[in-house]
This record gives sequence, structure tokens and C-alpha cells, in this order.
Amino acid sequence: MRFFNATGPVDHCRVPPLDRVDLPDILQLIKNKRYFVLHAPRQTGKTTVLEALRDLINADGNFGFAYANVELAQTAREDVGEAMRAILSEISERARITLRD
Repeated sequence: MRFFNATGPVDHCRVPPLDRVDLPDILQLIKNKRYFVLHAPRQTGKTTVLEALRDLINADGNFGFAYANVELAQTAREDVGEAMRAILSEISERARITLRD
């Protein structure tokens, strides 16, 4: 029986995430300590690409890459201090878990 998974990570019938981006260009930007933007519509695999890129870069050992989702800061609305605490807490937690730092 075939089915379409509409929630959670896709673990079947998918294009390898790093095949969807210009990996050599992104790695060169990272090597040169430059910024880049990964911009695409919702539910197109941006997080999956970033997580695969994180794993690739961390395996190399030259850089440390932690992915942090800071959407939680939206709940603070106009309270900038609370939003910043949420963001810093998430970054700290992801660095601790991913980089053991």
C-alpha cells in the first residue's frame, strides 16, 4: 500500500537534501566566513537542507555548525528582552547538544 506522509520528516521518496543546493558555492561562502540566505516557500525542505549541511560541516571538523530555530521568540511579541532571552536560550541549547559546547 502506498501513502503520502504529510507530517514529520520525509523518510521515503526524496531527493538527497544537499543535491538541491549549489553545495560548492555554499561551502566556499562558509570557508570565506560569508553570509548566505536559504530562501524558499514553506515545506520545501529548508530545514532538512540546513540539518544535512550541519552534519557535513561538523564531520569535517574545521567549523562548528549548530542549527537553532528561533520561532519561539515570536511569542514574546513586543517584549524584546524576552524575545532575546528565548533566542539566546535556543542557541545555547543547540550549541550544547550539537557541538557539546
